[in-house]
Amino acid sequence: MEGRPLSRDVIARHRSARLFSLGDRGNPASWAPALVMSDKDPELSVSMAPLCFKRDNSEFPAKLTMTTREKICFPFDGIDEWSAIEGLVLPSSLDKSDSGSFGSGINLLPVSWQSLHHDNALSEDSLEPSIVILTDAPQLARSRGKLAKSLDVIRRRFPSSLIWAPGISGPDNCHLLSWLGVDLFDLSRSRNASASGLILSAGGPREPEETMGEGHCMETQIGHWKSAISSLRQSIRSGTLREEVENSIGSSPRSVERLRIHDSMMSNNIGRAGLSSVVGRGRRVRCNSPISRDDPLIRDWRERVSESHTPPKHQEEVLLLLPCSATKPYRLSPSHHRFLKNVSSNRIHQVMVTAPLGLVPRELEDLWPAAHYDIPVTGDWDEDELIIIRNMVGNLVERVGYKHVINHSGLEVKVDGTNVHDTRVGGTAGSEQSLSRLQQTTKNLASSLGLEDFRQSDERLGVMESRSRFIHGSDEWLKGSVVSGRPPILTITKSGEQLARWNPRDGRFALSKKALPLMESNDSMPRAHLKSNHKWVGDLFPTNVEHFQGDIRVGDEILVYQDGGLVGSARAVAPQWEWPLGPGRLARTRHRL
Repeated sequence: MEGRPLSRDVIARHRSARLFSLGDRGNPASWAPALVMSDKDPELSVSMAPLCFKRDNSEFPAKLTMTTREKICFPFDGIDEWSAIEGLVLPSSLDKSDSGSFGSGINLLPVSWQSLHHDNALSEDSLEPSIVILTDAPQLARSRGKLAKSLDVIRRRFPSSLIWAPGISGPDNCHLLSWLGVDLFDLSRSRNASASGLILSAGGPREPEETMGEGHCMETQIGHWKSAISSLRQSIRSGTLREEVENSIGSSPRSVERLRIHDSMMSNNIGRAGLSSVVGRGRRVRCNSPISRDDPLIRDWRERVSESHTPPKHQEEVLLLLPCSATKPYRLSPSHHRFLKNVSSNRIHQVMVTAPLGLVPRELEDLWPAAHYDIPVTGDWDEDELIIIRNMVGNLVERVGYKHVINHSGLEVKVDGTNVHDTRVGGTAGSEQSLSRLQQTTKNLASSLGLEDFRQSDERLGVMESRSRFIHGSDEWLKGSVVSGRPPILTITKSGEQLARWNPRDGRFALSKKALPLMESNDSMPRAHLKSNHKWVGDLFPTNVEHFQGDIRVGDEILVYQDGGLVGSARAVAPQWEWPLGPGRLARTRHRL
C-alpha cells in the first residue's frame, strides 16, 4: 500500500542545502540530512537514520521499498511504506537512447540520467514525491559534470522532496553532496571499506591506526558517520557549510571538480544559486582558499559592482582607491578613520580594493557579503587577484567615466585615457607622507574640477539612491525625499511621512507601508501573487502562493499581490529555486495594506 507523504519542515537553509525536521513539527521524530538503512546495516538510531530501504531483484524491473522507522507521516499514527518500480537504467553515455521503461512511484520516485532526458511524466504538476532516488548516481559520479547537473535538475523540479543519491556518499563527501542538494546518504561505501580493512573517515579511506586501538568494524565506520552528520547539520544551521565543503574536498580531485562545476553552473544562472541578500548578525563568509573566489556569492558581487553598480551622482568625477582592513565594515577601522579625515571633499568616490571581492564601494560596505567576509592577510597579491581587481577597476572607470583616479591602495593600477595619481609612492597607506599626499591630491582635484562639497542632506540622499539602485534596481521611490537622523541609523521621509529606515547593522532598507505603492513602479522588485479568494492572515506558504515574478534571494523584500492588486509585502526566507512549491514557509509577512 502506498503510504502517506512525509511530514517535513525546513529548520535551516543554506543555498542548496536544507536541515529538515521529520514528523510532527512540534515534536520531530528525526531530521535530515540523514542516513537510509538497509537490511545489511547494523541498527542505527532513528535520529540518524529515519528510513529503511529494500531492493527486490526477483522481479524485473526491480521493486524498491522505503519504510519509515518512526511515525513521521501525518497524522503520526503508524509506520508508512512506499513502493516504486526502478525501471530500466541505461548507461548515462546513452543519453540519446529511450529505453521506454522509466522508474515510477508516488511518494518514492526513482529517476536516472536517461529518465531526466526522456520521461515526460516527470513534468506532471501532480507529481510531488516525498523522496527522489537518483538510481544511477554511481555511474554519474564517474562522469564529469553529470552528477551536479542531475542534482540541479531534480532539486529545482522537486523542491519539496528529499534527494538520495545511493552508493556514493561517505563522511568524506557528505558536506559536498549536501551542498549539491543531496539530503539522504547510505552506508554502502562504509561497508566496502570495512570489508577491505579500511576506515572511511572525514579525510577519506585510510588504514586503521593500531597504536590507537582502531578497528575497521562497522561500529567504527558509524562513529565517523555520526560525527560527519552532526557537523553537517550544524554547518547548515550556522551558515558555514561552504567553508566546511572547502575544508573537506582537498584530498579528492574529483570532489574539487564537482564543486567547481557546480559553482560555474550557479554563477551562470544566479537565480538557481540560492543566494541571500541579507544575513543575521555574526554571520561570516570565510575565504580561506583560492577556490573561494569561484563561490557564486563572490562572483556575483564582483560582476554587479563591475558591470552595473553606479556611485552616488555627486561622486562621478574622481575615483579614490583605498586598501581594505581586517575590521568590517571598513569605516570602523582605525586606518579608515585616518583615511576619511584626509579626504578633503565629499565629491570623491571611495572604493576599497580587496580580495576576493575585488572592489567594495564605500556606500556598499554595510551590505552582505562586504561587511561579513574574512580572508587570510599576507600582504601579497597573487596573479589571479591582480587580474580580477585591475579588470574591475578598468570596467568601472570606463562605465562611470571618472576623469581622475587617485590610487592609495598600494596596488599598481593603470587605466587607459584616465589620469592615475599615486598618493603612496611606495610608502605605507597610513604614513604621514602618504596621508598628506592623499589630503592634498583630493583637495587639488576637487578645486581644479570645481567640485564644491554637497550639503550633508544632499550627500546622504545621493548615497541612499546609490544603495537603492544596487539593492532594489531603482531609486525612483526616493525622489523628493529627505534623509535625516543621527548616523548610523537614518530615516527617509517624504511630505512628512516615513518611507524607510536605514540601519547599517541589517544592511537593507526597512520599508514602511507608505513606501510600497512607490516601490510598485519598480519592475525589478520581486513579486508574489496570492491565490484568489484566499484570506491572507499568516506568512507566505506554498498553500497560498499562486506564482511569483522576479529574482528572489533570501532576505529580499517582496511585494505581495492578490487578484492583480498590491496587498502588502513580505521578506523571503526561501531562495528562488524553492518558489512556489518548496516545503515550509517561503516568506514572512512584513506589511498588509
